[in-house]
Amino acid sequence: MSDEPETTEPKGEVVGKIGGCEIIVSITADGKKHFEATCASKEGRDELAAIFDEEAILRVNPRAILEETPTT
Repeated sequence: MSDEPETTEPKGEVVGKIGGCEIIVSITADGKKHFEATCASKEGRDELAAIFDEEAILRVNPRAILEETPTT
């Protein structure tokens, strides 16, 4: 067994950056997806946590849906 610490390097797709934090979507071994964030500072982490704690709004762009709907 190695004495080196485990890496905390997240593995996944970078989907955005907010307040000095890089947002990553990771997939677990059983196929579940979740968000991870790597922040440059504790303040950045706290800011991101406050944003998620305050409110998360998920929207759908209706125009994108209409463009994908096949015409008959």
